[in-house]
Amino acid sequence: MPIQHAIWKVGDQPAPLLTGRLASEQQLEDMIVRDSDILSSEWMLIGRQEVTSHGGRIDLLAIAPDGSLVLIELKRDRTPREIIAQALDYASWVEQLGTEKIAQIYQRYSNGGNLAEAFQERFDEKLDEDALNQSHQIIIVASELDDSTERIIGYLDARDIAINVVFFQVFQHGGEQLLSRAWLIDPGETQANVASSAKGKGEKEPWNGEYYASYGPTTSRSWDDARRYGYISAGNGSWYSQTLKLLSPGDRVWVKIPKTGYVGVGRVTAGVCPVSEFMVATPTGEQPALEVLKHADRYRLNADDPDKAEYFVKVQWLDTVPEAEAVNEVGLFGNQNTVCQPTAPKWRHTVERLKTYFSKWQG
Repeated sequence: MPIQHAIWKVGDQPAPLLTGRLASEQQLEDMIVRDSDILSSEWMLIGRQEVTSHGGRIDLLAIAPDGSLVLIELKRDRTPREIIAQALDYASWVEQLGTEKIAQIYQRYSNGGNLAEAFQERFDEKLDEDALNQSHQIIIVASELDDSTERIIGYLDARDIAINVVFFQVFQHGGEQLLSRAWLIDPGETQANVASSAKGKGEKEPWNGEYYASYGPTTSRSWDDARRYGYISAGNGSWYSQTLKLLSPGDRVWVKIPKTGYVGVGRVTAGVCPVSEFMVATPTGEQPALEVLKHADRYRLNADDPDKAEYFVKVQWLDTVPEAEAVNEVGLFGNQNTVCQPTAPKWRHTVERLKTYFSKWQG
């Protein structure tokens, strides 16, 4: 069913705001370029009106914290299904982009800027060229979809194609125009599709049911606390926290500290929970995480912000090691997404190797 937007003015007699219309797609594009948070606070724009080798022109191109690319196609009005075919055509070109070409695209967009330096400044992480463009997603920006287009997108999403729609609606409020935003599909689900579709050496294989989790950085998360109180967590941006929703009670998850190694395996006992509600078991009984954890003061700063808050998943640890004894071998799987369902053969090899280190993995 098509997404519908409505806004009411609060009062004794609630009054709906009238819908409006942007002057042009150019106006929406200009707004996004000036403030990309309109789309996502977790992406960095790297290209605009980029001409493909097929003769098409991509409206906007962005990069996510894991080095994956985001292809963005803008439509001010109703979006016909032909736009999906066009976006898939553009995606076939984006998939082939190498490091040098992506750097050149950013140079043009930024008038000579350096992609690696901009990435470091934006995400506080060094750009891993090996991870750059290992996967991508397609974002259609529209005010509404026809039924056929919505069915096509649902079909692609169900088959793990990373595609989503952002709906924008303009409302009139006196002499001003207001812009609302809604997603067709939970962005976390699309992000999970991105992570599971990352390129790898050799053929993909069916997911083996084992989850991967990245826990860090240690400057804002304590592995000692996670071991003691039984949890993993992520936050400081929805891109980092939303994939925690992939985990359900009973799931087994292997945990890696970035740039350090694997430190534990556990079984999920409860779904995702914001820090403001998360309780931990202590010798004196259950207490709020915000009163116990090492980085509680940091978490408290964003506890009331749904996008930036820290989120937790309870885990019953089956086997763990201290951070100083983390398992790190050449060839083990790694990913910057907080949680993912890897389909690369490297993941099967990784789990097989980890089971030799973490002997209590069964449970």
